[in-house]
Amino acid sequence: MATKKLRVAIVHDWLVGGGAERVVLALHQMYPDAPIYTSYCTDEWRQRLDNKVVTGFLQKWPFNELRKFVGVLRIWWFTHLDLSGYDLVISSSGNGEAFGVRTPKGTTHICYCHTPTHYYWRHYSQYLRKPGFGAFDPLARLGLRLLLGPLRRWDLKASKRPDVYIANSTHIKRDIKKYYDRDAIVVYPPVDIARFTKSSEKVREGYVVMGRMAPAKRNDLAVIACSRLNLPLTVVGDGPDVARLQKLAGPTVTFLNKSNGNRVSDEAMGAQLGKAKGFIFCSFDDFGIAPIEGLAAGTPLIAYKAGGALDYVTEGETGTFFDEQTVTSLIEALNRFETMSFDHGAIQAAAAAFSPEIFKQRMQSIIDEVMM
Repeated sequence: MATKKLRVAIVHDWLVGGGAERVVLALHQMYPDAPIYTSYCTDEWRQRLDNKVVTGFLQKWPFNELRKFVGVLRIWWFTHLDLSGYDLVISSSGNGEAFGVRTPKGTTHICYCHTPTHYYWRHYSQYLRKPGFGAFDPLARLGLRLLLGPLRRWDLKASKRPDVYIANSTHIKRDIKKYYDRDAIVVYPPVDIARFTKSSEKVREGYVVMGRMAPAKRNDLAVIACSRLNLPLTVVGDGPDVARLQKLAGPTVTFLNKSNGNRVSDEAMGAQLGKAKGFIFCSFDDFGIAPIEGLAAGTPLIAYKAGGALDYVTEGETGTFFDEQTVTSLIEALNRFETMSFDHGAIQAAAAAFSPEIFKQRMQSIIDEVMM
């Protein structure tokens, strides 16, 4: 079967912005005529995807925050999609339900899995402590406790539906095997590295933290460690944890975010990355887009040794690790990092493996093989 004649549909949990949406954008560029089925889509992403987005009743849900609580309704919507007439369905799913679509006989289903749902599996206890819904936290805890059993059973049943799994990192490949007992192929998500490759500077000073400022990202470790060591740190990004981080910060820490009147452009982000001595990454992420952007600017990483970072931090070449999510462990790594030297050009070259072009090539190769 010729790939260009395939009748393709793309299915995604929701389209609001983030790394997972970049996967959908790359898939759309590969298959521009394919409809994109999703539970909810912002106007911005509808335009970016050339109005190929198909939504249902959840698009008109009156309260945006409450969309997070309607997993059961999303399950109903995705499992009742009519996907007849397609040769190939590609689901892009993580912490959602898109991978649970039912495909008719003769239709191949490839799932690009960002993660098995965190709050059912690996991070259940963490979500129970800090659901991340603000004033709705008590409701989230109650719902999670009451529905965990049936939702886990549905999730396991749905995990058998895709014909092929693709994982966004080696870490997620292991989690797919652990929780779903399915094998997976690793294809790294696309990162727009071209935005940052011209940002590298010869003279580098200070450190940078970049991304969404949420408690789970553990950026407090970087703020406290750099404050104690009297090292300059620039914190770039917005989120619910900004106010707390500012209270923890010493005089060497600078914040660039909207609440401080500093809306950071793409160019400014690149400049911050390109002039930094190192990018501190404290999160246990399934992959991690921002650290790859740092590598694209030639900036080495000081990363927590877990999750997606294991795929792109090579000790002494693209950065260094710290073993525990503690201030003490990070301080030890920063002291070691201060004595190290790096080839910024080689770091940029390493980032090329995560380009959108490489992603599309790898995906197309797998699709061609599967659809033979």
